[in-house]
Amino acid sequence: MYRYKNKASSLQPREKAKKYGMKNLSDKELISILLGSGTKSNPIDKLSNKILELIDTSNSELSTEELEKINGIGVAKASMIGASMEFSRRRLTPSIQKISYPTDILPAVRHFVTRPQEYFIVITLNGAHEIIKTRVISIGILNKTLIHPREVFSDALKDRAASLVLAHNHPSGNLEPSNEDKEVTKRLISAGDILGIKILDHIIFSHRSYFSFTENQII
Repeated sequence: MYRYKNKASSLQPREKAKKYGMKNLSDKELISILLGSGTKSNPIDKLSNKILELIDTSNSELSTEELEKINGIGVAKASMIGASMEFSRRRLTPSIQKISYPTDILPAVRHFVTRPQEYFIVITLNGAHEIIKTRVISIGILNKTLIHPREVFSDALKDRAASLVLAHNHPSGNLEPSNEDKEVTKRLISAGDILGIKILDHIIFSHRSYFSFTENQII
């Protein structure tokens, strides 16, 4: 498996797509194909990174005007990216997924395994344990001073969520939760109890596998 990845990583996105299929490209590589080219001051690799970060932090609710603020993105490219995102929402988004086991969450977050930093993600669920929305709350090393309950639960309240699943990636591949991971989880569980929104699990994931706080009886 890892030999395959090493070979693929040396290919340009279009070559990789032709050889292995679009589903084997990272989010950044898909954006590179959409862009086609960059500029002298913002090569395509750098430009794709900027757009991906903007999409991540906006939780896919992104206007073309915001894209046009990036140096190297004009009306045409901003419109193309915006149109592809809207088309995906209308036609390609799967039906609401019911969460019964920790592994059911992984398809909703697996594209974040390519990120070089930790992404703290909150998945809101309705009373039937169906996914309402997946949101990035914070980027960077998980820290209880940065992950404030109001950031986690404000959107959950707007969604009228019955429960949440927390998730974050470990770029190092080490799935063992840190003390900080445990403290953040404990703090958010306490806040959820007050608000009546239960935290069902906290998933740590990487390329290789995942760690479930619920399966390991930490929560």
